[in-house]
This record gives sequence, structure tokens and C-alpha cells, in this order.
Amino acid sequence: MSSDQEMAIFGEAAPYLRKSEKERIEAQNRPFDAKTSVFVAEPKESFVKGTVQSREGGKVTVKTEAGATLTVKEDQVFPMNPPKYDKIEDMAMMTHLHEPAVLYNLKERYAAWMIYTYSGLFCVTVNPYKWLPVYNAEVVTAYRGKKRQEAPPHIFSISDNAYQFMLTGECSRGKKGILWHPEGRGRAIHIFK
Repeated sequence: MSSDQEMAIFGEAAPYLRKSEKERIEAQNRPFDAKTSVFVAEPKESFVKGTVQSREGGKVTVKTEAGATLTVKEDQVFPMNPPKYDKIEDMAMMTHLHEPAVLYNLKERYAAWMIYTYSGLFCVTVNPYKWLPVYNAEVVTAYRGKKRQEAPPHIFSISDNAYQFMLTGECSRGKKGILWHPEGRGRAIHIFK
């Protein structure tokens, strides 16, 4: 995880790419009880955060953050990840990887305008329906030559890594895909089969 100072190379795009040091420290120090903190299925919201009040006969009673009390089947309750995983950049790193954890993470990142998130080998993008300052030349330069784990999630990271693999011959026969390079202005500039 890079410091705020190291994120300065991304310029005005930095807060749209990675949480600040202050936010990361606050998340690590937030109280959390792994035994009682859960997501629970809820008809209107899909899943909501809550605290287990009791477990009895295959049923779990949960008090939601909104103050409602829900009693549901055991299979409608999912363990919550510790707060240090809130807005995590690669969801494959989560302790608990399930639908509510993924949806919550994407929702939290989207609320902070961090529209790019990795999920293992994939880069998930949630369309912000507005222009964000994450596509300028400064950002292209900041991603150039960096390994995926050295910078926050972004399509530029994926494309620059693919481009570097192509230049070094690591894109071998038998691999398929489209290579999009940042200087390609959004067009696929290389197709390899």
C-alpha cells in the first residue's frame, strides 16, 4: 500500500484511485466483532449490515444498522469482513468473499468515486456517469511501467501490463484477447489470437 506522498504522482486523480492514509488507519482502528458483525438478506436492500442478537433452531435474529430486527434462516446471514477491508482494491484478498461482501465493497468504492476495483485477475468498473479526472496524461504516465500490484486498480494498469507483456514476448500463441493501450485513445490497437 503506497503512502499519500507516493500517490502524488497521480495528481488530482489520487483520491479517485486509493484511500488516503488517514482513512486506512481509521479503518484499521475501528471496533469490530467478527462473531456478531454480519450481512443479512433484506427484501428491499438485498443485503444490509447488522449485529447478531441470537441464534436458535436454524434461525438467526439480527439487528440492522437502521435499527430493525430481522429473524432469518441461517443461510441468509453472511460474515462481514473487518473494516480494514472496506474499499479494498482487490476483492480476492477479502477474508470472506461472497455476494454481499462484493456488493458492499463495490458500493463503498463507487460512493467514493473509486470506480475501478480488482477481483483477482479481473478489473471491475462501475460507470460513474460523469467525467472523473482519472484519464489525463499525468495518470497515463504514472501507470507506465508499473506492475499491477504497484499501483491502484485502473484500466491503464491492465493495458500497460498487457502492452509490456506483448513487447517482451510474454503474450504467447494460444492466448487470446484485445490489448488496449492508454495512448490508443480508447480503441483496441492490437488484437492477438
